[in-house]
Amino acid sequence: MTESIEDLIKEKDEFQINANELKEKRNQLHLKSKKLADERDSLNSSIREMRNKITEHKQRRDELNERVKHAKDQRNKLNKNYTEIKKKIEKLERERSLASGTNLNELRKQLRTLEIEQMTQPMSSHKEKKIIEVISGIHSKIKEQEDRLNKDPKLKKAIEEEKIIKQKAEKQHDQVEKLATRAQEEHENMIKLIQQLDNLIKRVNAIQESIVMTKIEADNVHKGFIECVDKIHDFERQISASHEIKRKTKKAAEVTIAQKEANEIFERFKRGEKLSTEDLMALQKAGLI
Repeated sequence: MTESIEDLIKEKDEFQINANELKEKRNQLHLKSKKLADERDSLNSSIREMRNKITEHKQRRDELNERVKHAKDQRNKLNKNYTEIKKKIEKLERERSLASGTNLNELRKQLRTLEIEQMTQPMSSHKEKKIIEVISGIHSKIKEQEDRLNKDPKLKKAIEEEKIIKQKAEKQHDQVEKLATRAQEEHENMIKLIQQLDNLIKRVNAIQESIVMTKIEADNVHKGFIECVDKIHDFERQISASHEIKRKTKKAAEVTIAQKEANEIFERFKRGEKLSTEDLMALQKAGLI
């Protein structure tokens, strides 16, 4: 059974509504995809900047580690020189002490032992007094021996050299510590940025996956929209064809009626009846006169 024009129009309108909805949904999906792409591009820009910063931290860390290595080498040389000068001083003191008949190192050991005994051991006041006297005497001997040693040109020069080397070694050690601290800070900053970079990359990957899924959905919606549009065009062609058939049918019916009327007028004409101007025009239109 052929559908009426009204039914065709109703179905076309329903498809039009569906097409409008699909078009709106497709446009929204495209907008979502664009926003996601903008966010992805912004994050990718941040990723590039972050990678540059990571490279900078790594370069600074490596440079500082090289400086640490060099500073340690310098410190180790100074420590070696310090150990050598200490041995030289000890040798000179030992030689001078033997020459004077006084063992300075032995006196110092005795002094430490007695001082510890005085501080830690319970004793009578008489015994403590005697220990204090002994300690005082050892102090005097040590001072006397040190004064004598300090006047020795070679020993005095060695002691001054020891102080200088010690200061340099301590300063170099501080430099090593400072450089190592800065290198560690650069390394920690680099690690933090790497962790942040990993999170950003994961976020970008998730966004990219969402973009792909959104585009697939938008393509499917667009296909549905095109199908609706094609269907609407089909209905428009059917409606147009139905209107044309209806027009031709109506025209044919009008022609048939006009022909019938003309035939009746012509019969009257043949019978000799008087015709009006309108009757003559109808006969002329029908091609009967």
